[in-house]
Amino acid sequence: MLKVMFSVLVLAIITTAIGYQQLHTTIHSPLNVASNTQFEVKKGMGFNQLCQQWQANSWLDSCWRYQLVAKLDPSLTELKAGLYELTNDTVLNNIKKINSGQQISFSFTIIEGQALREVLSALREADNLKYDLDTTQLGQQIIGQDTHLEGWLFPETYHYHHNDTASSVLQRAAKKMQQILAAAWQQRADDLPYKTSYEALIMASIIEKETGLACERPLIASAFVNRLNSNMRLQTDPTVIYGLGERFDGDIKRKDLREHTPYNTYRINGLPPTPIAMPSKAAILAAVNPPKTAYVYFVSKGDGSHQFSTTLQQHNAAVKTYILNNKN
Repeated sequence: MLKVMFSVLVLAIITTAIGYQQLHTTIHSPLNVASNTQFEVKKGMGFNQLCQQWQANSWLDSCWRYQLVAKLDPSLTELKAGLYELTNDTVLNNIKKINSGQQISFSFTIIEGQALREVLSALREADNLKYDLDTTQLGQQIIGQDTHLEGWLFPETYHYHHNDTASSVLQRAAKKMQQILAAAWQQRADDLPYKTSYEALIMASIIEKETGLACERPLIASAFVNRLNSNMRLQTDPTVIYGLGERFDGDIKRKDLREHTPYNTYRINGLPPTPIAMPSKAAILAAVNPPKTAYVYFVSKGDGSHQFSTTLQQHNAAVKTYILNNKN
């Protein structure tokens, strides 16, 4: 009897040891994948299906050990759909990454001064993003208004996951722009030539396109505000270029300045009907709080900066210095 009991005890110890060894091996076994291996967990994929696919790919030897561990820890079977980066960390750690939804993150950047057509073109080429935009009803789709979406997307980098939609990215960009604009409008200066925050957004987009120097945005804004408050036309080239659209060949000609378009501020009074680009926060703040100056004119120096003037005589002299002389 003692021999039988001893044999049973020995068998139990051996079985326990083998079980412990199997468990230890299961817990510490690495996933046999190359670095940066991507794997998509599709909606509805179960734990057994996942394990079998990994085994078929020779990423692990067998499934039964992991199925047993999953019986002990059912949370391992809660898979979240998405695209994941697998590593040669342990099999269980890779599964836990999927359990917690640590998907690969992609990014899309809206650049300050980009026009809507440029943003849409870039979205069509964005990796792992579903292009679901209806260009005939874009305003309704993104901000719930029947309006032109130009200017309404805040320039920033937006992160997304595999198979997210382009509309979801733009909705976030539009919400951010609405928040920035609303906050700036509440802090606007007095005596501005805008009746609505939308008009301030239009002005901000023109400021954004008129200069690439952050330090000049307030001065550009001041000059434009002074023009409008004096019933002068804005006469700014970026609006002419926007009105020409795809017809613009890189060089503004005299006939372009004479052409009547809703955006030709050499021909129309006041602001154009919509923004002409996506303005930065700095451009918006400049538009609603321009410094008090007497500047009305400015001309490019050819190095990205501008010469500002208060009188037409000063402006003509600056044009002669920085433009006419450079052509000789």
